[in-house]
Amino acid sequence: MKPAKTVPLEGHPLEVEEKPQYELRARKRPGLVHQKMVVTSFMGDLVAIVIALCVGYFVRFETFLGTVGVADFNLTLQSYGGHLVFGTVVMVALAINYRLYDPKKFLTFRPMAKAVFQVCVSWSVLFLSLALVLKLDPAISRIYCIVAGNIAMVTLLGWRYVFYSVLRSFSWGKALRQKVVFLGWNEECASAVNRMSGGDVDLIEVAGVIKPQDGNFEEEPPQEVPILGSFADLRTSLRKEDADMLIAVNGAADRAALMEVSEICGREFIDFKLVPSCFQVLVSSLKLENVNGMPLLGVGTLPLHHAFNSIAKRTFDIIGALAGLAIFGPVIGLFMALVRMESKGPLVYKQVRLGQDGKPFEILKIRSMKLDAESTGGPGWTVKDDPRCLKVGALMRRWNIDELPQFFNVLRGEMSLVGPRPERPELIHDFKEEIPHYNLRHNIKPGLTGWAQINGLRGDTCLTTRVKFDLHYMENWNFLWDLRIMALTFFKRSGAC
Repeated sequence: MKPAKTVPLEGHPLEVEEKPQYELRARKRPGLVHQKMVVTSFMGDLVAIVIALCVGYFVRFETFLGTVGVADFNLTLQSYGGHLVFGTVVMVALAINYRLYDPKKFLTFRPMAKAVFQVCVSWSVLFLSLALVLKLDPAISRIYCIVAGNIAMVTLLGWRYVFYSVLRSFSWGKALRQKVVFLGWNEECASAVNRMSGGDVDLIEVAGVIKPQDGNFEEEPPQEVPILGSFADLRTSLRKEDADMLIAVNGAADRAALMEVSEICGREFIDFKLVPSCFQVLVSSLKLENVNGMPLLGVGTLPLHHAFNSIAKRTFDIIGALAGLAIFGPVIGLFMALVRMESKGPLVYKQVRLGQDGKPFEILKIRSMKLDAESTGGPGWTVKDDPRCLKVGALMRRWNIDELPQFFNVLRGEMSLVGPRPERPELIHDFKEEIPHYNLRHNIKPGLTGWAQINGLRGDTCLTTRVKFDLHYMENWNFLWDLRIMALTFFKRSGAC
């Protein structure tokens, strides 16, 4: 690279080149190794699918299931061969549709597993529907579709886990990782690095950080992240590190300088990303809208604001609440009797909480405290070994038994089975002023349990962290996550709220 001949631009932090001084730099992706990984994953999936569909045939027709339902007992694997080929084509098409061959999924197991689940469930429904519409001969077995779909899920997950483990264990996976340089540094950068590297995710390799335009970091980067140089040396640093992506912190440079940085990234085939600090919440719901030709970036609708998702969640809430009352009804009755034996007074404690859209409602609990629990002061948090608790109340709080009557709140539509925990209006009056984005929790119904609660954020815990967990749940909601949270509720208890 030849020495730079530059002419300074008045008021501009970067130097403007008098003539081209950098050799052409080609984009590294997609490379040969990258393509080999895609081909390997495709061929592995193809083999796993063929094995699963063949095994599904033997399980359906060569075991005790062969006598279940209406089946052609003269069927052979050869006569069913056309169905196996057709089924393989359909499943491969679905795998492509659900982006199983997106290289980002190679180094992230959970998104890949979710895509495999969607492929196999969709295949069971779609393959049977196509077979009925096309009137294939011999007729397709519904039991076969279910059996083969489940076996395919197991074989695909097994093969993909091996593939994922190999990529993470050897240097081959480095070809899929993007080498990232940060321009400026703040708390969100550290959070992004934690989310995209380590654990079951390994998408990026942090090359270092470049100082902002004014030379001062919003927050000092950790020691393991090297400082590559000053803002004026940005292009040289990017080429030296052979970066794939530049992530700029909002405020790291003025508008004119950021435009020039964007142009430099374009010339060097480097992806340019900007962290918009004014949207540090509900990031996945950001939506670019066009209003009379003006592009506007803002928070769009949340998953639970879609009619279908809302109806599905409400239906599940009703079914779950009825099942919960049927199962835990005797437990509620038993502990109400124990409360009556220890303390006179009402058995059910009603307390005003704020629900969806900030509307107040009365939450129901089995009374776990003495009648004069708040006689010496105003509302406050419950704490460990609270002296105001009844003896049986401490046991109920430990196992969350006092909250079982809230199934009635769910039936009345005031709460959901899963969601942010509702708080008292007296406490929220201060929270909404002191804690950023606190009131955004009220965009959905509060829940009996939630993502924050199973992560230990209940009672007298950090509200700022709790809000982050609640907002993460709101913007990434899906039905399977609700099931997971409810299952974990029985194993992760951290006091009451």
